[in-house]
Order: sequence, then structure tokens, then C-alpha cells
Amino acid sequence: MRLFLAIATAFITGLHPMLPAMADDRTRPNVLLITADDMNWDSLGCFGNELEGITPHLDKLASEGVRFEHAYVTIAICQPCRASIMTGRYPHTSGALGFDNINPGVPTLPETLRKSGYYTAAIGKAVHTIPSRHKTAFDETYDMHELGYGRSPQRYRETTAGAIAKAKAGGQPFFLNVNLHDPHRPFANAPQEQREKNPKLWEGVPLVVNPYTADEIPLPGFLPDLPKVRLEIAEYFTSVRRCDANIGEVLKVLDESGQADNTLVIFLSDHGIAVPFAKTNCWMHSNRTPLIIRWPGKTPPGETIRHTMVSAIDLAPTILDIVGRENLAGADGKSFRGLIDPAVNAQGVGRDHVFVHLNYPYSRKSYVMRGVISKDGGYIWNGWADGKTKFSNESMSGRTFSAMSEAGKSDPAIGERVRHYLFRCPEEIYDYAKDPDALHNRIDDPEIADELNRARSELLDHMQRTNDPQLENLKMYMKLNG
Repeated sequence: MRLFLAIATAFITGLHPMLPAMADDRTRPNVLLITADDMNWDSLGCFGNELEGITPHLDKLASEGVRFEHAYVTIAICQPCRASIMTGRYPHTSGALGFDNINPGVPTLPETLRKSGYYTAAIGKAVHTIPSRHKTAFDETYDMHELGYGRSPQRYRETTAGAIAKAKAGGQPFFLNVNLHDPHRPFANAPQEQREKNPKLWEGVPLVVNPYTADEIPLPGFLPDLPKVRLEIAEYFTSVRRCDANIGEVLKVLDESGQADNTLVIFLSDHGIAVPFAKTNCWMHSNRTPLIIRWPGKTPPGETIRHTMVSAIDLAPTILDIVGRENLAGADGKSFRGLIDPAVNAQGVGRDHVFVHLNYPYSRKSYVMRGVISKDGGYIWNGWADGKTKFSNESMSGRTFSAMSEAGKSDPAIGERVRHYLFRCPEEIYDYAKDPDALHNRIDDPEIADELNRARSELLDHMQRTNDPQLENLKMYMKLNG
């Protein structure tokens, strides 16, 4: 009888080579990776924002999972950041230095999961996530024009439900990458939305009821307190609330599907807010991200991880570790599963510092920056800063920078901030424990000479190890100025 069963099993398996994978699929967790666009790390209630009703759904997710106090993305620009997440690589090792394609042959997370039996879908920002390869990386994709400019609660609800249903019909686990377009500009209810010019684009996106007002919002410490700045930040926080509401719709669909208990949920932002001294730079507020992970039955509810750091390039290795697959070939990141799975040894998991990069924004004008950030401080090398070259990026397009520029004509302190933003200096070093808003560059402070040398050495080692094309330029600078 046993011999008969063995022969029968071998015969059936030979006819259906996918059966072992299908059996495995029943135990492998689903993965729901949610991203916000341009959301500063401290905009969430669970990360310290006391603004009433700002992020109730994300706060609930954090209470059910783990919140990371020191999580960072590698580059504070949308497309290269998302490429880093999906490849586990730094921009120069993936090929996506800016708004570029990932190099041919570089493996990605969704392609790997799809080949191993996962149903994969990208809802929002698919082209930015895997440029040129999104059609082969995902079974299904939706762009912002199919999602009410990436802000329609109904469309996010429908597309998420449809993707989960298709995975279930195929007997597959799912990997859903749900990307919200909030709180990217145009901010909620702002004139920049231009709804009257593009009514079809904004179908299904109602105006936000009871938007935040300029007098009730907390102002980021790296911005001056000016009326137009307050007005724009109020619009930004209204966008954050709208983003959270849409995330709530996505999580509600997951609950209704009955698959929440077997779904790893990850949330983060691609980088900081699109105003000066945050997005498209290498300061703490540029790259710090509000990472939340919920893995039912594994993550201790409501826990905050403060003792170590993680980088967004570690996400793909961690996900693959959890679903039982090898890390991506050539990945720079490493799994931090031990931080969220009590069954795995956490010794040595995490990072003492992270590395951050910038090459060029959408304009493709080069503004090379490299940095190293620890829990308490940060060092930046501005390879482009020569005292003449003027910085320019999308974060200067709203009310905030124009208000700062105007105020700087009569206010010396604001004027100096504007000049620093536009021209920089070759090196910056900050004590983020005491100066989280990077207001006081300590590069000329003799008391931190050892700290400066250590940061320079860490950055040089990183660039050498990863074959950074800017290595020789930094070496030359150090030779002349070290």
C-alpha cells in the first residue's frame, strides 16, 4: 500500500510540477506594502504629531504592530527611492540614480515573488516603482489616472479588493504594492489642484471637509513661522489626513477579505515633505521614514524599536526572508526579520548608521550629495557646493520657498537660511539629538574633530565597498581639505 501511494504521489507530482509550490503557497504570508508620497516621518500621530485626527488608521496599525523609530530611505526622491526598495540596492548599484531605469539584469522583489508563485499588483506609481519593467514585474498595474489622481478612496478600495480576489481565485498568495499619491503636491484643497481645469482627473476625489487651518497646525522646526508657510503646511497636513483615510480603506478591504491574519503589512513614506530642508536632500528630515510593520502572530502589538536603525534597502531582503526565499543577488540590504519575529535570533540585526544619497532631481542637473546618519547625528558631503552653483528642485515650487525668499530680504536670519539652502557648503555635520532640524552646522567646531573624522571614514568605506562612482571626487576633496 505504501509503495502504491509513493508511486501515485510521484506520478501526480510529475504531471503537476506546481503542486509542491501550491502547498507552500497556503502557508506563505501575503504581503501588503503601502507607501505614502512625500510624508514626513513625524507627521503621524504615533510618531508624535499632536494634531487632532491626523492619522487614526496608521496609528491603529502601529498599535497592532511594530513602529521603527530610526528607519531611513536611501535617497529622498520618489523614483530612485522606490527602485532602492524594490532592488535592495543603493542608487548607484541599481542604476536608478535619479529618474532612471533599473539596470538590466538587476533582480527585483516583485519579479522574484511573481516567479515563485505570488500574484503581484502595483496600485499607484507603478512606473516609478519598477521603471520600464513594471509590466513584467506585476500581474496588474494601475496608474494615478485610474485612481482619481492617486487620491480616490473608491478606486483604491475597488482595485485592492479586485487584486485580492484575483489572487484567491488563482490559489496564490499576493504581493500588493499600494502607493498613495498623497501628501505629494498638489496639496488637498489647494489652488494648485486646479480641479476646475481637470475635472475628469479628479473624479471620485471630494474636497476634504474641515481642512486644517493655519493657526492650528504644528510648524516644522526647520521652517520659519510665516503666514504663507503656515497656510501651505496646513494644506499639507490636510493631505496627510486624506492619505490616512485612503489607507484606512485599503486596510478595511484586507480585513473584509478574511486574509488579514496571514498578511504581512508594511507602511512607510518614500521620503520627507516637499519643502526646503526636507525632500531632495540628505538631512534627517529628508530621509527619515515612518516605518510600521504588522505581522499577525509575530510582531508584538504596540512595540517601538529604538535601539537600532534600519534602511529601506533592507525591506526586500526582509520580505524574502519571511516568505522563505533567498535574498536578491547583489543586494546591498540585509534582512532584519529578527527585529519583528521573536522566533528568530535578533543579535546583530539592524544598523549603527545608514547611508543616504542624492545625484540629481527631475531636472537631471547634478547635485551630488552623500551622507551618513546615526541615531544621534549626521554628516553630509555636498560634492556640488562650490559657492557659485545654485540649488534648485521641486520642493521650491510652492508658497514656502517664495515666502522665505521674500522674508529673507528684511530678516537676516531667514536670509541666511535661504542662502544656505541655495548654495550650501562642502560639508555639514549636525547633532540631531539636540538639533533635529539641522539649524546649526558644526563643521568648524574643533570639539567634534574626532566625530567628523569618524563620519568621513565611515562614508569613504561605504563608497569604496559599494564602488560609488563619486569615490574619487570625495577622496580628492579630503586630500585637499582633510
